[in-house]
Amino acid sequence: MNKHFEDARYYLKRAGKTAKKGVSEELEVVMERFDEMTGNEKEPEPSRLDAVKADLTELQDNAEGEAKEATADAREKMEDYRSDN
Repeated sequence: MNKHFEDARYYLKRAGKTAKKGVSEELEVVMERFDEMTGNEKEPEPSRLDAVKADLTELQDNAEGEAKEATADAREKMEDYRSDN
């Protein structure tokens, strides 16, 4: 393939990507209006702060569960020890 065809193929590919990006941007506004009118609005993505809060809540719940298990195991061992003596 000679250099001219390689260049043409490159620029056609680049033009296609640019056109796709432009059409997407133009249709984005129309899609947003359509979603508002039909009630299909997207849920906002959680912020980083919300994600961190959710992670911390999950960690706290896990820690509480593990602490309760450890306490129950310790009580059981103490009861076993006391019943043996």
